[in-house]
Amino acid sequence: MLLASTACEAGKDDGQDDSKATDRPSATSSASSEGTNSPEPTGTGSSEPTGSSSNTGGNGGGDDAKADGTAVCAEADLSFATTNQDEAGDQVRHLLLTVTNAGDKTCTVYGYPRVQLGADAQAPVALIKDSDPKALATLAPGDEANAALLVSGGQRDTYEAHTISVVLQGRKPGSTASGPIDVPMPGADPLTVDDGGRVTYWMTPSGLALDFIMSL
Repeated sequence: MLLASTACEAGKDDGQDDSKATDRPSATSSASSEGTNSPEPTGTGSSEPTGSSSNTGGNGGGDDAKADGTAVCAEADLSFATTNQDEAGDQVRHLLLTVTNAGDKTCTVYGYPRVQLGADAQAPVALIKDSDPKALATLAPGDEANAALLVSGGQRDTYEAHTISVVLQGRKPGSTASGPIDVPMPGADPLTVDDGGRVTYWMTPSGLALDFIMSL
C-alpha cells in the first residue's frame, strides 16, 4: 500500500441502482443509507460549497484560537496522506485519510473533511452521521487524526477521479479553515467512484474510523 491523505457500524446503502453510469456525478442523485448517512453535515459542519462561507482562509476565519490557546489546525501546519485499505488486486474503495500536526503548537481539526473526488464532482462526499466521536480531534505536535473514506458504494453515476481534495472545517458551524487542499492519491489513478461515497468525522483512532466503512 502507498501512502497518500487519513473508521461502531455504518448504515448500508439500500440496494444497487442499475442506472447507466455517466461521466460525472449528479448533484441531485446522492444515495441515502437507511437514514444514517447524509450529505448534510451536523454540528460543526456545513454542506455549503467550498468557498461559500464568509469564514474562510487558513486561520479558520479569525476564529483560530480558544481561550486555552488551542488553535484551529491550519493547512500550513498539517501533512496529509491517504492509505488504501483494500487487498492488492481489488478495486480501491476504502481509504484512510490521515492528517498529522507538523507544526510546533497543539491544534484541533474540527468536524469532518469535506471531500471532493475528482475535479468534476458537483457535491462533497456524504457524511456518515453516526461516526461522530463526540470528542474533538486535538493534536499535539506529531499527533495524527483520521477519517475513513468510502469512494464507491455501489450506487449510480460512476465516474473516474484523478484527484482527492479536502476542505478543513472551522470551529463555528458553517465556517471553513482552508480552501480545497489536494491530498496524495492512494497509489491508484484514476479512482472509480460513484455517488455512494461516504466519509467519517475526524477522530484519532484509525481503527475506529475504518469500522464505519469496511463492511460497505
